[in-house]
Amino acid sequence: MLNRKGQTLVEYVLIISLVTVVAIAAVRIFGGYLKDSVTKMSCQMIGKKYIEGKKVGEAYCEGDEDKIFN
Repeated sequence: MLNRKGQTLVEYVLIISLVTVVAIAAVRIFGGYLKDSVTKMSCQMIGKKYIEGKKVGEAYCEGDEDKIFN
């Protein structure tokens, strides 16, 4: 019998690496949309008007213009 623990470890590392790359890509692609969705919900909760930004992820609540981070 051959020792296959090393092979199994390498396979797990490759799977974890692939999942990590996919997760990072998903956050980069959909992160701005998620941020805008959360901002829109929070504006509705506090009773302020939702203002769309020029780009995805730049939305803010009315009156919070001075709190925008670039």
